[in-house]
Amino acid sequence: MNPLLTTASSTHPVMGGVAIIFPLFLALITLYVGKVAWIERILPGYRWMSLGAGVSIAYVFLDILPELNVVQTEIEHTGGLAFLEKHAYLLALVGLGIFYGVEGLAMRSRRHNLKLTGQDCTTPAIFWVHIGVFCLYNALIGELLSDMEARGLTSTILLSIALGLHFLITDRGLRRHHKQPYDRVGRWILAGGLLVGWIVGRSLLLDEAVIAVLWGLVAGGLLLNVLKEELPETKESCLWSFFLGAGGYAALLLTI
Repeated sequence: MNPLLTTASSTHPVMGGVAIIFPLFLALITLYVGKVAWIERILPGYRWMSLGAGVSIAYVFLDILPELNVVQTEIEHTGGLAFLEKHAYLLALVGLGIFYGVEGLAMRSRRHNLKLTGQDCTTPAIFWVHIGVFCLYNALIGELLSDMEARGLTSTILLSIALGLHFLITDRGLRRHHKQPYDRVGRWILAGGLLVGWIVGRSLLLDEAVIAVLWGLVAGGLLLNVLKEELPETKESCLWSFFLGAGGYAALLLTI
């Protein structure tokens, strides 16, 4: 069972035949919905960006951060990982640092490539590094979704909504860095990583301590991605949309 984002057993378990719907839904978002022109015809971009930011921030503070205590408990009860005792939050910091590092590499690569070739995109080497890190990130999220029987159907739907908004906006940042290579190859790799992670999670019984360490790392990455991409600049933000997303999603989480 995943140590992160695991809730008490529900009286409405998600059956195995239904479970595949949720990773497929997120994979389709990664593949197709990232091109958000159709959304902006319905709702201005700065409004849905703020709405998504609010939902994701509520998700981080009411679900991700409290569940790091679960990660800590798993680590403390594992002798082989005793050197990490009391350091679940350090693992999250390492995860945040990894994603901060690849973001910095992408920014520098774009500037360098723009000077040399006039193209505002990353070099092929940085593209593969960036996509590789996010492929692992998506695979870990897929592994999370493989254990939905421990969650209620309502909890799983709420989680999928939060992750869907997260993928939608993260996709925007990746496309901004990589342009055509992301559309041509990158989005397919990320969708594949998500589905492979789900299949591995359904097929293999992974050691809970190993999963705890991995989720400590990915929690930090999620925090950075939320703050970096999903909090729009003040001049482009909509305060009321942000509070609607954060308040509404927080209320739903607290009721379940």
